[in-house]
Amino acid sequence: MVKPGQLLLLSFIAIISHPVLDTLNTYGVRWLMPFSGQWFYGDTLFIVDPWVSVALGLGVYYSARREKANRGNSSRPVWLSLALVTLYACAMALSGRVAASIISREVASKTGVSVQEVMAGPVPLDPLTRKFVVEQGQQYRVGTFRWMKQPQVNFDEVLTFSRKRPAHPALPVAAKSPLGRRFLGWARFPAFEIEQVGKSRFMVNIVDLRYARRPGEAFGAVSIPVTLPTASGPSPDIP
Repeated sequence: MVKPGQLLLLSFIAIISHPVLDTLNTYGVRWLMPFSGQWFYGDTLFIVDPWVSVALGLGVYYSARREKANRGNSSRPVWLSLALVTLYACAMALSGRVAASIISREVASKTGVSVQEVMAGPVPLDPLTRKFVVEQGQQYRVGTFRWMKQPQVNFDEVLTFSRKRPAHPALPVAAKSPLGRRFLGWARFPAFEIEQVGKSRFMVNIVDLRYARRPGEAFGAVSIPVTLPTASGPSPDIP
């Protein structure tokens, strides 16, 4: 029988551990809300890290088996899985920091331009590979870092995006729309592309380079239609 105190403790751990674990990924958490909208990113674990899920799942499974068979301390597998996950997270955090330092140094050396910010984000399944975004002057550079290959940063695969917002009248209209405000308040490395789809209609495409590279991708990209006024027409159409 579950005791109320145990249930309360479990609920408390679940509520606290959820945002703590979310802080370890590239998505981030706004810990200071509602006083500040600042995002905090750990860049340590993938959003749904399969190795963490497997370790914790095995801990629960073997703990349940031991309890059913009445074989000693049934919580031992759970504590072991938690210890393994903690060690894994610490190793991934260290790996990410070192990878970010190497990426920053190599990109700056290759281009001759200093680096303002770098994200070395984890990928699913492969803890020895990271996707990176480098903020450098008026550009973003996006590529892959591999621990087990030389060179660790292959510049033939690096893509370059402009950090500057296009000087186009459709962009501020899209940025003021509900979708534009939400997306730009969340985006960490936004890049912009504007297409003309009609006489006075435009599609403002915004991607967050953490997750998307081109418009239309399922996650990390939005497309906002904007109709600009003609000389005698109505005000801009904000979706």
